[in-house]
Amino acid sequence: MNTPKQPLSRRMFLRGAGVTMALPWLESAPVWGDEKPKKGASEPPVRFACLFAGNGFHSREWWAKGEGAQMELGKVLEPLHPVREKMLFLRGLYNEEALIGGIHSCQTGNLLTGAHLAPGGEIRSGISCDQMIAERSKGQTKVPSLVLGTEQSIAAIHKNYSMIYSSHISWSSPTTPTPLELYPALAFDRLFREEVGKADKSVLDAVQDDAADYRRKIGSADKQRLDEYLASVREVERQLEQAGKAGRLQGWRPTLSKPNMPRPADGIPQDIDQHMRLMCDIMVLAFQTDTTRVCTLKLNNDHSSLRFPNLGVDYMIHHLLSHTDGDDWLKVNRLFTQQVAYIANKMDRIQEGERTLLDNSMILFCSSMMTGNHNNDQLPVIMVGRGGGTIKTGRVLDYLGKPNRRMCSLYLSLMDRTGLHLDHFGDSKERLAEI
Repeated sequence: MNTPKQPLSRRMFLRGAGVTMALPWLESAPVWGDEKPKKGASEPPVRFACLFAGNGFHSREWWAKGEGAQMELGKVLEPLHPVREKMLFLRGLYNEEALIGGIHSCQTGNLLTGAHLAPGGEIRSGISCDQMIAERSKGQTKVPSLVLGTEQSIAAIHKNYSMIYSSHISWSSPTTPTPLELYPALAFDRLFREEVGKADKSVLDAVQDDAADYRRKIGSADKQRLDEYLASVREVERQLEQAGKAGRLQGWRPTLSKPNMPRPADGIPQDIDQHMRLMCDIMVLAFQTDTTRVCTLKLNNDHSSLRFPNLGVDYMIHHLLSHTDGDDWLKVNRLFTQQVAYIANKMDRIQEGERTLLDNSMILFCSSMMTGNHNNDQLPVIMVGRGGGTIKTGRVLDYLGKPNRRMCSLYLSLMDRTGLHLDHFGDSKERLAEI
């Protein structure tokens, strides 16, 4: 695989003591990663993201029909109604290799790889499509990829397969899952700081002199874009500060009513909806600044132990709830979909030339099984965004009964939009012609 080496443009960064902050798309500096603008070279890059929800969805409410503004959505997907014209509903795709082994682990560990998984406690999958894209763009962004999560990895064996497979969808090598960042503060620091650690100074305070100097050199429209961007950075900093002051436990909700361990200093919100939302903000910020073009956000593990007191659903962990297929399960499903909708709507309000950040992105939302009953002969998959204006959205694409319905065929089609053209990936040598 050829990896282009393009130097980063210094004018596209604000710098301060220990801080490097990438800038958003600006008309005054129209070329991504190039000091000398070339004719026709001012297109914003295409970003790729995958959001994962474990244990599938409600059996009767994951559906879509119609086209464009007339598209109708099942109750799980209703939060995406405002962006339905920029969405693809993909029915019938599956991972053949995920059918061979036990439930949960064997169904999740190759979701983005299509690879055969090693059983018996051994760890072996394949390099995931997000990391293939990240490797291709290495040297063009400060951070090759963000791999975010809200629930700790599981170290156990289930049905003869390691639960590490249930905990990771991003793989840097066949034997190495990409580490999840669970701490919003550390994820945020990674975007802007030279060394990731406890912040002792506001990022904006560190670059304020450079920002003021840069502002004098750009046009009025770009000044407004820069001011809006800096305000969004400040808002994320404010949320992180408040999360720390709240003194809550990190990550998942524990089974104890009171903590039996010292409070973590990093201040990750206890409430899962706050944790998810903060990670969503960081992802959008990373894409908006071109600090990275690749992100996975694992909203929970497959075989998840999350609870949802914010929804009044605190009597059963996520995994067990997925087997009920009732109203409370639908509430939890919609919470996950709301995160995708939040990202999509926020990105669609960020203008990048003639298109929006959402138009210049491809956001997958999927699970490793259709429902909590472990059926994965077809997978729940949607995509939001237009891949730089190259993908016709507002459609339902049904692959059931068709010879080419592999998830890896979808990945080949999407990787093409990022400039990565492969002869094969995972278990596929074909692209999805409709995409």
